[in-house]
Amino acid sequence: ELELDFAEEDVEFANRSEFQKLITRITEVLKRLIDSFATGNVLKNGIPVAIVGEPNVGKSTLLNALLNEERAIVSDIAGTTRDTIEDEITIGGVGFRFIDTAGIRETTDTIEGLGIQKTFQKMEQAQVVIYLFDANVISNDSEKSHNLVSEIEKVKNKFPQKTLVIIANKVDTLSPAEREKLKGTLRTVEGSHSLLLSAKTGEGVEDLKTTLLDFVNTGALRNNETIVTNSRHYDALLKALEEIQKVQDGIDSNLSGDLLAIDIRQALYHFGEITGEISNDELLGNIFANFCIGK
Repeated sequence: ELELDFAEEDVEFANRSEFQKLITRITEVLKRLIDSFATGNVLKNGIPVAIVGEPNVGKSTLLNALLNEERAIVSDIAGTTRDTIEDEITIGGVGFRFIDTAGIRETTDTIEGLGIQKTFQKMEQAQVVIYLFDANVISNDSEKSHNLVSEIEKVKNKFPQKTLVIIANKVDTLSPAEREKLKGTLRTVEGSHSLLLSAKTGEGVEDLKTTLLDFVNTGALRNNETIVTNSRHYDALLKALEEIQKVQDGIDSNLSGDLLAIDIRQALYHFGEITGEISNDELLGNIFANFCIGK
């Protein structure tokens, strides 16, 4: 726009090569900020962790053990949890949002069935899935052990991008030999992490917390980079990147300055959605101060 507005003035602007370098730097920064939104969202809302498994395997007891309070209803009646229960704790400075879900099983109960549907929705939204099972049920039953591995494989195939943690609950009643046999069964499941735990006694709960913390990738924080946590800012950055990419395409196609200016102004508009409105005089002053070679 300045090339057009000041065409008759003695003003020399940076050449297209310098302009290309600037656009490349802007593109890199925008992509880095956009990529940081996933980390920012985690820091803001907590890493979602879905606790799933068949009814009455101790999911609610595990949630209570993690929270150190009676947050979820615990009952011997299978299917007690009909809806999801969510709560957040901080582990090593990182927030985790635990989701206690309805037990997964075949059912004719309409309400329970709706709860199971919501379980799958929460698994889709979670970054970590904890698959909990009753160690007593399968410790000495080879057929049930085989069925367990089959069910876990189904979960892995349905949610291949999720970090999966397999937990054998109620191990406080197992003998050392039964524990070793159980570990052998769990080792046959590739691409997952497994733990022995007793939600009732607290055994293994700290190990679970340590395992979850190990999953966290906080590289952006360690580098002191800016992290985007606002979804409105994220949307504006996506739109700005789209316009900047149009500018890049225009440079590659040797478009005239007036056509490039249209996309540049749109990109600036989206930047303004984040930083706040600035006047034309301020905008022109900034461009003259930073991008003019001489006048």
